[in-house]
Amino acid sequence: MAHPILMTVHVAAGVVGLLLGPLAIAAAIRGGRRSSAALAYQGAVAVIATTALGFVVLDWRSWWPFVILAVGTEAAVAAGWWARSHRTPGWLGRHVRLICGSYVSLVTALLVVSWGSVLAWVLPTVVGIVLVERAAKRASRHAAPETARA
Repeated sequence: MAHPILMTVHVAAGVVGLLLGPLAIAAAIRGGRRSSAALAYQGAVAVIATTALGFVVLDWRSWWPFVILAVGTEAAVAAGWWARSHRTPGWLGRHVRLICGSYVSLVTALLVVSWGSVLAWVLPTVVGIVLVERAAKRASRHAAPETARA
């Protein structure tokens, strides 16, 4: 009984996260105030990570790789939040990389479940690295002087 409920919550949060991720990324790149979409994205990632760990508890052999994705994705969102809150030198580039990286994790998980191929683990990372780095450099280059200060 726990598995269908967990799956329903996980899929719903995953859909929300995948839909809100681009809005959270856009907010991260702008470096201004946190948007409600970015906050909702962070909440969705927390639910996704928690339910993924629930699947691991129910069936370790099938779900163990998702421990890496769940913990890594939640850690990226939390570290992105921290970087934005503390605004140490270079914070915007770190913030963008972390938020974008969390979204790459969501896409990776979706593709792994859908394709069941090693390519699903590799392709989002290879493509994501290029896109994330480009976005982070652009955000850092165009950051207003007051957003770059601690």
